[in-house]
Amino acid sequence: MKIIFLSKRQPQGKDLLTRPYGRFFHIPRLLAKRGHEVILLLLDYGKNTDTQIERSGIRWLSRSLWAMGTRSYWSTAASLVAAERPDWIVGCSDTYFGIMAVALGRRFACRSAIDAYDNYESYLPWCTPLHFFWRQAVSKATAVTAAGPHLADLLQQSRPGRPVHIVPMASDPGVFGPRNRRECRRVLNLSEEGQMIGYCGAIHRTRGLEDLFLAYERLRSEGNYPMLLLSGKKQPGFRLPGTVRWLGYLPDEQIPFFLNSLDVAVVMNRTSAFGLYSYPVKLYEAMTCMVPVVASDTPPINWILKGDNRLLAQPDNPLDLADKIKYALKLDRIDYGTQSNWDESCQEFEDALFFKG
Repeated sequence: MKIIFLSKRQPQGKDLLTRPYGRFFHIPRLLAKRGHEVILLLLDYGKNTDTQIERSGIRWLSRSLWAMGTRSYWSTAASLVAAERPDWIVGCSDTYFGIMAVALGRRFACRSAIDAYDNYESYLPWCTPLHFFWRQAVSKATAVTAAGPHLADLLQQSRPGRPVHIVPMASDPGVFGPRNRRECRRVLNLSEEGQMIGYCGAIHRTRGLEDLFLAYERLRSEGNYPMLLLSGKKQPGFRLPGTVRWLGYLPDEQIPFFLNSLDVAVVMNRTSAFGLYSYPVKLYEAMTCMVPVVASDTPPINWILKGDNRLLAQPDNPLDLADKIKYALKLDRIDYGTQSNWDESCQEFEDALFFKG
């Protein structure tokens, strides 16, 4: 089959062209490896030069929003579909691309698919016209896939009687796994002594990090003095306590060292329109590294952990979070068992395209 993927170039804040990663890269890559012809058309929200390359069996095209505008991205996509006549157009990474994939599919009489890894409506909760068009696209798409069952159930409301297939997230192969803790700390110029708690991800008010800071102060007040490390992009104006250490936005190649430096990793989310449908890739990565993870007790996180609730903390409850971290600090590595991988997720995605029900 010939498949065109539509995506933003920097999903989850990372540049797919300079560092291919996650479902946005590995599913297209593995489809190409299986013999499908794959084209990936990216919309660059930055000011990079327009690019066309072939790599990993994929034809990559990147168009700059600043250089040409959204209409030109649409024109590029329409011209590409008209010339290539694909079997499938897949919209991923955001609302707009799902809407475009379905619109182009209807215009050129080819099948369309939407792949969702978050509840995109939670990104712009006030933009109800966009949500209307998104739900319409979900209802009309030939196939819809989601990162987990709770998000699938949400999308199912827009297409009753038609399935939403589950294509799980995973950690990137060959990158994450257990490493020597002291050696990893040396790489990051961290102390080789003492216990360390770490959070890696968006440093944003919506993630409930204030609860983590309160839990950390509770641990310190009880005489426990682990170090609390943060890594990630910080929301402007978000103030950090003086007792924590922010390492900034670490390069991708240092994230495995960061996770393996920790005695406990923390994954935070709220019971919100975002958190209730979020399947954090950092949880998958920490589990692959066999680092004990204290995580917010949301349905998606419980699903990822396969019901292992030993280290799940009640959202919006700093005292329970402190208790779970204190318990986790007594542990060493945890074998979380067999984890999801991108080969299996690619098979699920391919099965969704071939589904005849």
